[in-house]
Amino acid sequence: MEMKLELVPIPVTDVDRAKSFYVDAVGFVAEHDHQFTDEIRFVQLTPPGSACSIVIGTGITKAPVGSAEGMLLVVEDIDAARAALAHRGVEISEVEDMDWGARHAYFQDPDGNGWQLQQPVRR
Repeated sequence: MEMKLELVPIPVTDVDRAKSFYVDAVGFVAEHDHQFTDEIRFVQLTPPGSACSIVIGTGITKAPVGSAEGMLLVVEDIDAARAALAHRGVEISEVEDMDWGARHAYFQDPDGNGWQLQQPVRR
């Protein structure tokens, strides 16, 4: 049975601030921004090249703001990706070389949701 992960909800306080962060600073593509009712706004954002998107908005998730952790963005060149994010104002850690070969760098959105870049081990 095939299953595809399509959408991951990210809890935020200010939808417009979060959308600006993800689009302008991180480089996600804004796919949808719809206000369905006074209680529901659906904003779908997709990392470039990804088949999976995130959704932010109002009435989307009951998870506490800032509670999303460990979302992994895989990149070919972590040094270039880190430099691009830092240049756009993202506070991002230095690159860490893991004992098992992969390389990681970490950042948070304005609400404290935790993200990581990973350059996988090439065999």
